[in-house]
Amino acid sequence: MIRIVRKPTDTPDDNSTQMVIDALDVMGAEYEILSLQELNPFAIRYSGDLIWICGIRQDGVEFELIKALALKNRLVNTPEAIATCASKVLTSALLTHHGVPTPETLFTASRHMVDEFLQTHGKAVYKPVYGFDGDGIFLFSDVGDLADPPYYVQEYIRNDRDFRVFVIGYQAAGAIYRQSPHLTHNIHQGGVGTPVEIDTSMREISEAAARAVGIDYCGVDLLKTEDGYTVLEVNGTPNWHCMAAPIPELLAEYFVSEEKKMR
Repeated sequence: MIRIVRKPTDTPDDNSTQMVIDALDVMGAEYEILSLQELNPFAIRYSGDLIWICGIRQDGVEFELIKALALKNRLVNTPEAIATCASKVLTSALLTHHGVPTPETLFTASRHMVDEFLQTHGKAVYKPVYGFDGDGIFLFSDVGDLADPPYYVQEYIRNDRDFRVFVIGYQAAGAIYRQSPHLTHNIHQGGVGTPVEIDTSMREISEAAARAVGIDYCGVDLLKTEDGYTVLEVNGTPNWHCMAAPIPELLAEYFVSEEKKMR
């Protein structure tokens, strides 16, 4: 059985969960909606199911509940993958460990080390370790602009756009470039997305990033550099705004295929 945990941030005008449900209906696939609020983690009544976690509230409670679900079921995405993508530090560590190009990054509690980083790069980008939707990100050139530690900072790469590549089952399925007048081009920050063809370099690096994280599907955010592309982050509960590729249908097909493998 395919069970579905709806994304809590879905709205009538932007309902990621329903888009995939509609695709499952067209396929004639069987599924049920699962409410995390009704789940008892000490008496999980589901076993051997494929459970799609479209999204969870970042309150700590729902993450613990999906970890309990994962004891007897196949979760997409897994709690481990969602937690990895939520942490910019762990994501960067895995990308570096697997040799996937990513901007030079510093994570520290030391303002002195940040100052040394600035002396090397001139400018740097500060990002909250567990931030999302582009919130809290800013460019700085003086350590005095920072508040309390910890500090996750990356070298600044001049750009006028970034790229979001949607990867399913380690295969790049669709992509857009995003532009805005701001530092971040996130659509939630006013960025405008435009479909783009996936070139060979884009495909290789986004698929490598997904493998490094070990995730069923994700959104890989890229910047283009003189040497190709570099990975900014990997999103474990991504939207697919503005993509020309039929992402809901592709996700539905993936869930049905993966569920059949479990029988």
